[in-house]
Amino acid sequence: MSAFLFVVPPLTGHVNPAVGVAARLTGRGHRVAWVCADPALARRLAGADAEVFGCAGPVPGAEGAVRPPDLRGAEALRFLWEAYLLPLARAMAPGVRAAAAAFRPDVVVADQQAFAGALVADDLGLPWATSATTSAEFSGAYDGLPKVAEWLRDRLTELRDRIGDPSGTADPRSSPHLLLVFSIPELIGPQAPLAPHIHYIGPSLTGRPAGPGFPWERLDQARAKVLVTLGTANTDVGGRFLAECRTALRARADHVQAVIVDPGGALGAPADDKDVLVLPAVPQLPLLARMDAVVCHAGHNTVCEALWHGVPLVVAPIRDDQPVVAGQVVDAGAGVRLRFGRVRADRLGAALDTVLTDPAHRAAAARIRTAFRAAGGAQAAAAHLERLAAESR
Repeated sequence: MSAFLFVVPPLTGHVNPAVGVAARLTGRGHRVAWVCADPALARRLAGADAEVFGCAGPVPGAEGAVRPPDLRGAEALRFLWEAYLLPLARAMAPGVRAAAAAFRPDVVVADQQAFAGALVADDLGLPWATSATTSAEFSGAYDGLPKVAEWLRDRLTELRDRIGDPSGTADPRSSPHLLLVFSIPELIGPQAPLAPHIHYIGPSLTGRPAGPGFPWERLDQARAKVLVTLGTANTDVGGRFLAECRTALRARADHVQAVIVDPGGALGAPADDKDVLVLPAVPQLPLLARMDAVVCHAGHNTVCEALWHGVPLVVAPIRDDQPVVAGQVVDAGAGVRLRFGRVRADRLGAALDTVLTDPAHRAAAARIRTAFRAAGGAQAAAAHLERLAAESR
């Protein structure tokens, strides 16, 4: 039996993939614990019985970490690092050290954006694996941007000097021991790096807690069904987009039924509408099995979960890694891309008509679904972690 310490940021999209892996490890008799700046979030996603070590750190929406909506490109990346990722790492580091001393893990599993997990593990001489919950880092996103890449390396060097081993060279985004990427080269593209320690495992969809209740009886089997979601972190900017989606979908109500996820209540109180169901939350995984298309922000988890079910997409990226993921979807032929800030109901409707009627998009989504399911997901990730623990003894 081995002990695995998962270090995750307080972000649902980064915790969820690790939950499935942790559940596999627990099912095989191993000990698992978590470190998170939001222990309540970790327990809600990993289960009430999960062993969770709390630590300091900003949570999304904290003062000073709310990004101005007009930031794009390199400036948005700089803000993300300076206002959130680097302060999160500095704040988490003491808690990660305390958790390692108390739990005594054989392996630390550090999310690629929870830099403290990797740097503290490296400083303590513990083997560590990277949980790469987005593939943007591995798709050549910084090719042709040497100044951006250099700026990132300099910030990581400063961070390593402060919370890790100043004489080390570890890049907390990419473990030299084991890199688990929750995607596949068929989606990432030819830029996907290959090395013996890099494993593309596809989505991790097992071990999740039960989702919210859903009025399944309201789904109309005679019509195509479309899910619209902007994830859990975009309620501040999504109101106009969701309204345009509702307009476009109501215009197609004779042959399309929609489910719109509206956690912030931007569309007002949900009405008893049989054509457009507006709900604050949905059980996304089981619902995707019933969908014919997805409209989303190109969040990595949502894209991969849709393609796991062979569902083509309309993607409108907002920020962070989403433009890169949207590019992957389009390059793979599995969807259509729109500009989030300029979307109109007519353009969105035309894009939706395309993915619903063009067999090429569905065929591409089905091709990725087949490759995803062959990659092994949480089961494969757990096996790789077991090997790392065994090799490190």
